[in-house]
Amino acid sequence: MADMPSDFWSGWIIVLTLVSLAGLAWVVFSVYSTASDGHEDGDDGPVWDENLREGSNPAPMWWFWLILSMLVMSVIYLMLYPGLGSYKGALQWSQGGRLNDSIESYEAHFGGRRSLIAEANLDTLQADAALMRSAQRVFDRNCAVCHGYDARGQASLFPNLTDDVWQWGDSPAQIEQSIRDGRNAVMVGWLQVLGGDTGVAQVAAYTREIGTENANGHAGQSLYNTFCVACHGVDGTGNAMLGAPSLIDDAWLYGGSDEALQQSIAYGRSGQMPAFSARLDDTQIRLLVALLTREAAPLPDSR
Repeated sequence: MADMPSDFWSGWIIVLTLVSLAGLAWVVFSVYSTASDGHEDGDDGPVWDENLREGSNPAPMWWFWLILSMLVMSVIYLMLYPGLGSYKGALQWSQGGRLNDSIESYEAHFGGRRSLIAEANLDTLQADAALMRSAQRVFDRNCAVCHGYDARGQASLFPNLTDDVWQWGDSPAQIEQSIRDGRNAVMVGWLQVLGGDTGVAQVAAYTREIGTENANGHAGQSLYNTFCVACHGVDGTGNAMLGAPSLIDDAWLYGGSDEALQQSIAYGRSGQMPAFSARLDDTQIRLLVALLTREAAPLPDSR
């Protein structure tokens, strides 16, 4: 139970609760005590519709006993459990305490096993089909919404995780860092710097020729060497430390059409991979790394 902001509000809640219970009890008793003093035949009093008298048809007594028992149960509950301001109840029960007990019980049963998984060799984890199914479930709950259940990416926004192209590096340590700390794209827009649409189109066309005999003397070469080479390199192989992708493979995250390339160059990209260090523990992250570094794609039928 959360702590009350002050003793005043705690006392105010206690007073309101007790007064409400007392008022309800008074109303119930007064109604039934009045009903029990119904008019006898011949008594004077208001009459409606020829034969209807006030108090002549009281509510059944089992209603009274039902309401009374509910009042008693409410009082007992407030004595045993939190409900009266900051009073924690005789049983000292709380949702936080129940959660802590569950966590302690879970750690007692599975803590050792999870520690071994978090420290195990990736080859060992990948060879265990049960652990890989567990890893796939972690992936489905946390990663599939962006990368798809088959991990092949989607919407020309989220990368394919089943190939060997990793923008921020494909080593287990680099993949783990991406999961833990997230990634932020650093591709800025170059439309004005390149002199408008013509310069953008020339650079986009040059990126398709890097590494070929047509690259030398290309109209976009000088612009590329001036503005792009610092991140993507002279040979276009990119720089994983900066998150600058290779330009000489066939993997284009935001699309490989001329229009898509020019859009990326002109206006940049602001993709973001959120950090999962606060959401996933060491064991879950280790399982994900093992899953994503397998030679085969993640198990599609493990859900």
